[in-house]
Amino acid sequence: MSESSAQYFAHESAVIDDGCKIGEGTKIWHFSHIMPNCEIGKRCNIGQNVVISPGVVLGENVKIQNNVSVYSGVICEDDVFLGPSMVFTNVLNPRSAINRRGEYQKTLVQKGASIGANATIVCGHTIGAYALIGAGAVVTKDVPPYALVYGNPSKQHGWVSEAGHKLIFDENNMAACPETGERYRLSNNSVTKASI
Repeated sequence: MSESSAQYFAHESAVIDDGCKIGEGTKIWHFSHIMPNCEIGKRCNIGQNVVISPGVVLGENVKIQNNVSVYSGVICEDDVFLGPSMVFTNVLNPRSAINRRGEYQKTLVQKGASIGANATIVCGHTIGAYALIGAGAVVTKDVPPYALVYGNPSKQHGWVSEAGHKLIFDENNMAACPETGERYRLSNNSVTKASI
């Protein structure tokens, strides 16, 4: 049964099952289904025709665009963006005739990461904080924080800032975000935000 409360909004066509915790300011749009025992943080936006499977955990300010299924085993930390029709999996070798519910693989999408439209995330991997996964990418391995990844199979094509801009590193392995001016350091094939 769908419902709206002072805490969150759910469109009348949305279905919210028992045992869900939904944070203040969250919006759940047309024909979406929130299955039992999900945890959804504050200020999330769940688009049209989205399914959140049992036990899924979403942090605060997670934005899920239309036609996305977030399957059991997926955790999205704060400020994650899931683009239209992107896909998670949760079993490596699915078969219709074999019940693999006890074999769900975990997928962790860390804080601030964005996954583009129609991308596929094969289960059992971590998408690092602030990583940017391009539209249509097929991700088959872990993605480091701040990595820019696209293609099929996906490959890393550089690094991005927390605001999502490609970083160009100088001879000292330093880069600045063109939008915010925040500085980043590249060391040992990983990027960290430089303290001021």
